[in-house]
Amino acid sequence: MIRGTTLRMLVLVAALAAAAAPTRGLAQDASRTLDSSRTRDAPRGGDGTRRDDAKTSPDKPLPEKATRELPPALLALLQEKRMPKHSPIVLRVFKEEAELEVWKQDAGGRFELLKTYPICRWSGDLGPKVVEGDRQAPEGFYTVTPALMNPHSNYHLAINTGFPNSFDKANGRTGSLLMIHGICGSAGCYAMTDAQIEEIYGLARDALARRPWFQVQAYPFRLTPANLARHRNNPNLPFWTMLKVGNDHFETTRREPRVDVCERRYVFDARPLPSAATPPVFDPAGTCPPYTVDPKIAGPVAEKQRADTAETSRLVAERVADGVPAAPIYTGLDGGMHESFRARWFRVVIPLSKVMPYASHLPTLPPIPYVDNDGSLARKWFGTVF
Repeated sequence: MIRGTTLRMLVLVAALAAAAAPTRGLAQDASRTLDSSRTRDAPRGGDGTRRDDAKTSPDKPLPEKATRELPPALLALLQEKRMPKHSPIVLRVFKEEAELEVWKQDAGGRFELLKTYPICRWSGDLGPKVVEGDRQAPEGFYTVTPALMNPHSNYHLAINTGFPNSFDKANGRTGSLLMIHGICGSAGCYAMTDAQIEEIYGLARDALARRPWFQVQAYPFRLTPANLARHRNNPNLPFWTMLKVGNDHFETTRREPRVDVCERRYVFDARPLPSAATPPVFDPAGTCPPYTVDPKIAGPVAEKQRADTAETSRLVAERVADGVPAAPIYTGLDGGMHESFRARWFRVVIPLSKVMPYASHLPTLPPIPYVDNDGSLARKWFGTVF
């Protein structure tokens, strides 16, 4: 056992040493090289984001990239889908698939999928962000207001997710400046190309012109029965099952769920009891107040959950009987990117800090056996050193 564990650690060290060689990779887009001087000596937040990305600068004139009209093709798509330019949006992020979806309210008041963007880089492993410096990109439900939009970001343009929210704080989770931004480099963020973030930022800006907030839903993967069966042994499964309730509210109603927190858990679409004189008051760490959910929402959601639970149980039993192992709990590696970017990975230079350790281009390793409440040894080591 000691021998096998030592061998695994030697392979990991060898992989890191190989990564230290000059690396060619994708930057803001395929046509230009990422300017390392923009990030080399800047003061950083605990999650790798520059401190001057913390908030907007109201005294600075807005840069043209932040006020630029949406591209003609995107405006045409809005018209085709009957989506008013200033109607609300919802951003849905899926780590494992490395995709960011923009959903927008159409003329009928329902949210429909507008466009899916491949994520250029996300860091950490599947699972929520727990402590500042762990390189984890957040998972959960977040509210973005105009104050969280940064047109002056050193990562081209940035949208602060608002981590930690009240759920994170009630559960003692720490971190700061967890963004959706450009430049394709991540230390706890969801990084896009510059062209992508210009579109996403523009859609968010236009939506905020009419309603002063929009919702970000960040998931480990699409919460389908097949994916839940694959990750059946993951200790984050109870957390993901809780997120799935909000996911099911959205997918069933095509409206963003109202999100509250009590007893250190998410509550979705809560409303007062018919006999209540005042709305329920939610204390994130306190006991949940009496509340109800509109039967028009609760009924379809319960039916979806029954069907999904039955299918998940069937798939788990089938995979166990066939000897199909569950997905690894910890990869021992760090994040990933969408498949569409990998063909361009070796064209331009990225600073080593942007890509090491990089899951798609290091040898495949078995899960690290040293696991405790903080995660794998690899994650703890990477969070400390990088």
